[in-house]
Amino acid sequence: MELKYKDITEKIIGAAFEVHKFLGNGFPEVIYQRALAYELGQCGLNFKREIEHEIFIKIYRILLVNEELIRSGRKSIGRT
Repeated sequence: MELKYKDITEKIIGAAFEVHKFLGNGFPEVIYQRALAYELGQCGLNFKREIEHEIFIKIYRILLVNEELIRSGRKSIGRT
């Protein structure tokens, strides 16, 4: 079975592994975000960082890659 977004998925995972291989553990999250943004750009992927979408009482942090929504994490901000 061929995956619909195999090429994009491989690039994203490869970029994430490259960041982890280079930086390792222990840096603040923002450092990894910036490094991943750099690597995704090097892979030729179009994306936007940390676009906020309010869903009920939570904010979802997402990456937009080639017009497709790919979740990169979820953070709760509490009640408004």
